[in-house]
Amino acid sequence: MRKLIAALALTCALSACVAAAVVGTAVDVTGTVVGAAVSTTGAVVDAVVPDKKEDKDEDD
Repeated sequence: MRKLIAALALTCALSACVAAAVVGTAVDVTGTVVGAAVSTTGAVVDAVVPDKKEDKDEDD
């Protein structure tokens, strides 16, 4: 009976570790995807919106 209780206790503890690892990986992947999307959006906006500094240089 003690072995069964010990096995159940270890199973619960290990499943919590696995769950934490899965959640941590999901958060890392989500952060990477969001960061890439923000970088891409920033690059597109920079390409579409003209730079005001260049306009001032042309006027001088």
